[in-house]
Formats: sequence, C-alpha cells, structure tokens
Amino acid sequence: MQEVESNLDISLADLPQDEWKAKLVAQAEEFGMWQDLGDKHFATFIDQQSTLLVTFETIQGIRTLSETAQPFGFDMVKAQGWSHLCVISDGDTWFRDNRVYGLFDQLIDDGFFEDFDQVIFYGAGPCGYAAAAFSVSAPGSTVIAVQPQATLDARMTEWDDRFVEMRRTSFSDRYGYAPDMLDAAEQAYVMYDPRQQLDAMHATLFERSNVTRLRMPFMGSALQTRLINMDILYQTLSLAGAGKLNGEAFHKLYRARRNNKNYLRSLMTYLDDNDRPYLNIMLCRNVITRMGAPIFRQKLSSLLEEAESGAFKAPPPPAE
Repeated sequence: MQEVESNLDISLADLPQDEWKAKLVAQAEEFGMWQDLGDKHFATFIDQQSTLLVTFETIQGIRTLSETAQPFGFDMVKAQGWSHLCVISDGDTWFRDNRVYGLFDQLIDDGFFEDFDQVIFYGAGPCGYAAAAFSVSAPGSTVIAVQPQATLDARMTEWDDRFVEMRRTSFSDRYGYAPDMLDAAEQAYVMYDPRQQLDAMHATLFERSNVTRLRMPFMGSALQTRLINMDILYQTLSLAGAGKLNGEAFHKLYRARRNNKNYLRSLMTYLDDNDRPYLNIMLCRNVITRMGAPIFRQKLSSLLEEAESGAFKAPPPPAE
C-alpha cells in the first residue's frame, strides 16, 4: 500500500498530452492494467482492496481539476486503499462508443465486479450520465451522479439545447437511457442545482424508488468544482464506501456551503435581484463576521445607505 501511494504521488502536471497519457498508463500498469478503447477512450485499473470505485472522467477535466493531473479516483486509492477503474474520454462523448460497451460486456462476462464487496460508480455531467448508464453492469452498486443528463435523445429531451452536436448520437441502444439503467443499483444519488432549469429537468427524469435527488440550490452549473472546493466530494464518496451515505448525511456535509464564497455571492445576487434588502443585510452581516469578504462589506455599506435614505427599514444591528 505504501508503494502504491508513493508511485501515485508522482505528479503528471504540465506534461504534453501524449507524454501525460504514457505516464498515466505506466502508473496503472504497475498496479493493475490499462485498455485502449479507440481514438476517444481508454481505461485504467488499479487493483487494491475490495471496494471498487468506477469513475468516468475526461482528459481535459483530469488535467484541469487535479493538481497532479491524475484521475479523481487516484485520491481515493491513496486515501482509502480502494481499487479504481477509470474510463477516460477525450472531450465530452457521453461514452457512447461500441468499444466502451464492449469493455463493460467483457467485465460482466469475466465476473469482474463480483470480485468486489462494494462497487461505487461516480461521474459529473456527461460523465455522470455514464456512471448511471453503465452501473447496470454491476447490480447492487451505489451510484453518485453530479448534474447527469438522463439522455440526449431529442425525442425525449429536445428542450435541452446545450448539446445539439450530440443529437445524431444514439442514446436509445445499449446502455442508453440512464434512469432505466439504475434499476439494478442498490442506491443512486443525483446531485443538481434546482435553479439550473435544464439540469433540474434531467434530474426529474431520474425519479426512481432507489434514487435520492440531492438539491444544491445557488451552487450554479459547476457542482463538481464546488464540491471539491468545499472538501466534501471525497467525504461523500467515503460515506458511500462505508454504507453510510443518505440524504441526511450528505446535507450535514453540505453545511460547508456557508463558507463557500461562490454560493454566498450567488445567494446575495438572488436577494438583490428579488428586492430583498432586509435579508441581504442579514446575509452580509453574517458573512463579514466569519471571513474576509470585501464584496459583502461593500454591499452592506450600500444597503445601509439606502436604508438611511428611507428606501426601506433595515434590521437592527447585531447585539454587541
């Protein structure tokens, strides 16, 4: 285990993409294997303990979000000793590729997932779609999908105009409609911001008895980044690995949003846009007592000037 941690600690940052891939493949081969899946996809596997984390990631996401330019799941390998299967795409493909289907067909035929006591699928956005869609290959698994699309089949989701370039891609063949593919999962968690209309509409399509939808209002369109910034994504996965993840446990972690400036700025803007100066003053006062927040200090000063002019009645100042 120490050897794995040491070798996976070697940073791949700032390498040209071809060299980056070669180094990543070498790391995977040392402790497991890798598999080429054509021009747009490949997979790495690190064989460790009996909990398997299956992540779907993009080359661009890995190289942008990770300080070491390594797959997100490597952190769980190092911290928890988990095994890790990472399916990687070049760009957003939603993993709609026969070679990817073939990988999971082969894993099913080989009884690969049966070797693990617990299997967790994870992904965000198009990768969240894939986490849900391919989870059918491991019945009894846990799925955590952040802002997933249910499908991009225009016959069902013609209202989603964000990914029109994918409309000629089939989402009706194998591993297709993600919500249906969750039927074999033990439990699935779909995270979304209900104020992001299209994300919320997709989340509604995931309504199932074994699906818990976790609402994250005012977090915007980059939920995975926010979860990482709040240091709660790894904790969420750890809870899933311990069999302790549920809505209540997640929302206890999600209290970290009170210290997330992106969330607080979004809330301040919402109160401003909806002409709620009284509540906005209370918010600004709360924030500036807990952190250095010049934007909130400036906003508070502006709101108090308006109140003094008689525009509205301000809340009383906090007690000393």
